[in-house]
Amino acid sequence: MPHSTPLIATLVAGLGLAFIFGALAARFRIPPLVGYLIAGVLVGPHTPGFVADGELALQLAEIGVILLMFGVGLHFSLKDLLSVRAIAVPGAIVQIAFATALGAALAWALGWSTSAGLVFGLALSVASTVVLLRALQERRLIETERGRIAVGWLIVEDLAMVLALVLLPAVAGAMGGTEQTTSVSPSAFGHWFGSGVWGIIGMTLAKVAAFVAVMLVVGRRVIPWVLHYVAHTGSRELFRLAVLAIALGVAFGAAHLFGVSLALGAFFAGMVMSESELSHRAAEESLPLRDAFSVLFFVSVGMLFDPASLMDSPWLILAVLLIIVVGKSAAAFLIVVAFRYPVGTALMISASLAQIGEFSFILADLGVGLGLLPEQGRDLILAGAILSIVLNPLAFAAASRMKPWVEARMGLPASSGPTAAAPAVEPGQAFTPGAATEPSVAEEKLEPTKLTGHAILIGYGRVGALVAASMKEEGLPFLVIEDSDKMRAKLQAQGIETIAGNGASRETFAAANPAGATRLILAIPNAFEAGRIIGQAKAANPQISIVARAHSDAEVDHLVNLGAHEVIMGEREIARGMVEAVLSGKLAPRLADEVAVGFGPLAEATATG
Repeated sequence: MPHSTPLIATLVAGLGLAFIFGALAARFRIPPLVGYLIAGVLVGPHTPGFVADGELALQLAEIGVILLMFGVGLHFSLKDLLSVRAIAVPGAIVQIAFATALGAALAWALGWSTSAGLVFGLALSVASTVVLLRALQERRLIETERGRIAVGWLIVEDLAMVLALVLLPAVAGAMGGTEQTTSVSPSAFGHWFGSGVWGIIGMTLAKVAAFVAVMLVVGRRVIPWVLHYVAHTGSRELFRLAVLAIALGVAFGAAHLFGVSLALGAFFAGMVMSESELSHRAAEESLPLRDAFSVLFFVSVGMLFDPASLMDSPWLILAVLLIIVVGKSAAAFLIVVAFRYPVGTALMISASLAQIGEFSFILADLGVGLGLLPEQGRDLILAGAILSIVLNPLAFAAASRMKPWVEARMGLPASSGPTAAAPAVEPGQAFTPGAATEPSVAEEKLEPTKLTGHAILIGYGRVGALVAASMKEEGLPFLVIEDSDKMRAKLQAQGIETIAGNGASRETFAAANPAGATRLILAIPNAFEAGRIIGQAKAANPQISIVARAHSDAEVDHLVNLGAHEVIMGEREIARGMVEAVLSGKLAPRLADEVAVGFGPLAEATATG
């Protein structure tokens, strides 16, 4: 179907169909990403009807990857990254090697060359950034110990694939393919490393190190300064534009100046920006675009899939799927357990890595272009990626159900690991497998509370912390359900009973004894998640009093209809407080300067922080 505006047509068709099929998937309790993939298949070249521009879709999807990794970086710090290096670095390397060996074995069975087996195995070894992060975000695991391990593991895989993409063109001729000139050989430092394979490796590592050094030395000063400068202008539009310009600009510069992947560059930009007091505001401003473009990623993946391939070679596709879902997962599980981490962490990491995505496509295309990988290999990789992404939510569900069974088979107490702990490794401190460790906040045993007649507080963010402080001051019995390691550590330091996990989880919420509680306080900002919790609370205790928060009239109506007795909308309370201050006549003249700067991101971040 010819059209003169391919970009607009691709956006409209991709987002429109993604919304329709995503909504249908949610209606039938299927993860929405399955609907996004189906939308991609329908607008792809392998199905009749409208065909979207595949090249444009892939570029739009790349923006989604950049913004997603930037958002993760905003919740990370260098200390967080270093704290998991002892497991993430060896774990990722061993898992890549094991998955590559499995892929090479399948290639050998098909009669392919050794070089084809190497490329094929590498493509099957690396997990998708978008799929992994979306899964962690949906389960609110990003800021937990296991989430940090998964992201650290992802960063190591990213670096390994960057190195592979740089090396393959240089060694293709020696491996029986078409030799090409690598894009990293021209460099001001080229004479330091030479032009051989080791020279290319040295140059690549030097560029990565240079990028990290620039971000840590220059970026830590420049990026926060830019944010604060723009915030003081009072323009929300400029602040939002600054956040996007920094995220995309650093990612693009990292790729073209240092040879680092776009995703890795965006992650470091976010991590540097996280040191600013305005990082929370930056995360909020980038969230809408982040969600929209990550949807386009799944649409672009669906466009690559040919449904006919399922009929042409079903057994080969099944073998590839087993390598991705079973082989990689088993390797990751054994590695994490070998480092004496709890079974729950090992299963979660296994489920996170039981899929492949964007780097796999890039490697497959490069391998075919260099004459190293047959086109059948690329088709199998695409089919394996689509099916593993669809099955990934089931992998998480299976990991949750398998946990008690695995612990029983390993002779462990329920809901605990080998030492009931996840090792906390401080920066600069090496971790020795088998060493005794202290209990980790992320892997505490989920024991039901003994409280009755108490209040259940969901969330200990900026709002939840104020609520908890007031209830503690009044001497009211209460407990907090919180999934962030850092927040739970603060709660435990104050002697406040805490249940680790997501309040929307039935198991976690049941441990708070809702049947014996008198009040439920939902301090989380997500109205949809709050709605699910309200449904569980009313089912367990129809008499429980429920207070929630909302950001719009529609959210207020939604929560009230589900059974909330009181819903506080922030904007209304702010307006009420301002009116009371004005009518009371107690405003002091000295507040004039503060009021003058009270518009814009800086004032809002300060007021809500």
